[in-house]
Amino acid sequence: MERVEQQEPVAGSKGDAIRPPLDIQAHSEQKDYETIGTPFVTDPKMTARNVNVYYGDKQAITTISLDIGRNEVIAMIGPSGCGKSTFLRTLNRMNDIIPICRVEGEFCLDGDDIYADDQDTVLLRARVGMVFQKPNPFPKSIYENVAYGPKIHGLAHSKAELDEIVEDSLRRASLFNEVKDQLDKPGTGLSGGQQQRLCIARAIAVSPEVILMDEPCSALDPIATARIEELIDELKENYTIAIVTHSMQQAARVSQRTAYFHMGKLIEVGDTKQIFTMPKHELTENYITGRFG
Repeated sequence: MERVEQQEPVAGSKGDAIRPPLDIQAHSEQKDYETIGTPFVTDPKMTARNVNVYYGDKQAITTISLDIGRNEVIAMIGPSGCGKSTFLRTLNRMNDIIPICRVEGEFCLDGDDIYADDQDTVLLRARVGMVFQKPNPFPKSIYENVAYGPKIHGLAHSKAELDEIVEDSLRRASLFNEVKDQLDKPGTGLSGGQQQRLCIARAIAVSPEVILMDEPCSALDPIATARIEELIDELKENYTIAIVTHSMQQAARVSQRTAYFHMGKLIEVGDTKQIFTMPKHELTENYITGRFG
């Protein structure tokens, strides 16, 4: 996918020398801050422009603009409390359920404003699904967990069609062979890794276009984590995926682009290999090399 390079700011008159990277901790003013790298792409699935998010009087995100490319996996990394999960939740309006949260900016899915007054958030969240940090299967059978979304959205017109959707979703989540003989058993009875794959199957059962993942492997063991990462690699063929992760190794394994967040600001975006081997910003380098985290 072709990236659209954003030029770094220059010093001006003498020789047009490139400015040294700003220390965001010492520059809280918005005018002193600009994302470097490639926040924009030529074929975006979702776009966010000039995003600001507030929790009451506290600003959690400051002037973030970012594209999420079609059929790519973009990883969002950064220290705890840097705003990456808050930003992820703006992409399917999950912050709407928080009374003190206020979101500003422009958000589009295939060019359509997802914050428009006439936007149906239920339908939006069917198009932009979400997988949370902790597996949260419904207190229903494995079958009913996956069938729930297609039922309420009217995607199946017969039991046979519903059966097909459930099986296909479980297969796409690499879970069907493990549970095919116990579809009537509670989803909560599965292992942690299986529960997370069940939640992914539930998300894709309504045919979303984008899947948001908020630290989907943080509660899983290494073997279950590897299964989820393999699944992400397979899913990108049909879906656009944005994943928040605290694991830089995971970001390096699963993503094509990586965005680094710091203190509510998007510091740098680029191809994952470039971010981890030749970061352009001092803050990104400090985080990647473990000087803070």
